[in-house]
Amino acid sequence: MKPDAPGWLSGVRHVISPNCDQRPPGAAIDLLVIHAISLPPGEFGGSAIARLFTNTLDTQEHSYYSQLQGLRVSAHFLVRRDGEIVQFVACRKRAWHAGISSWHGRQRCNDFSIGIELEGDDSRPFAAAQYAALARLTRRLCRAYPISGIAGHADIAPDRKTDPGPHFDWQQYFLLLGGRFPGRRGGNASKLSR
Repeated sequence: MKPDAPGWLSGVRHVISPNCDQRPPGAAIDLLVIHAISLPPGEFGGSAIARLFTNTLDTQEHSYYSQLQGLRVSAHFLVRRDGEIVQFVACRKRAWHAGISSWHGRQRCNDFSIGIELEGDDSRPFAAAQYAALARLTRRLCRAYPISGIAGHADIAPDRKTDPGPHFDWQQYFLLLGGRFPGRRGGNASKLSR
């Protein structure tokens, strides 16, 4: 995996989402935000996530989807249960993944972050293949961009979000990165071997 100038990584599948725009001038990409998503809730392996991110989800297809009508969201990456990495937005663009958010006093986390969705939910553990792929992706992104923080969606939007949820093993993830972290809220990725 290696990013080109706009931030498309080689060696991953690309599905282009229109749900993105330009970052503010001079914005450094220095935060990774870890999310979790399953569509319909609790179901894995289908194409609904990609269809949501590309505005092609039929909201009549499932009763849950009606609340997604008109929603325009995306993430830079999705890590499927089997470890496949799908990229939807170039890293140098602003994906619409965080919503109203704040990290260490900085508002609008979409401006300076890369969003990574894990196919999963709050009720079950993530797969080993996902941790391995996420760690590989994280190392690559930390070599390409000045990443200094890693947070869950719940950390940057605690009143609205719970993901990646209680079954995401932060310690396992950070150990796969080869470093020890004091905690995602106060920790940073500067200890990663670049």
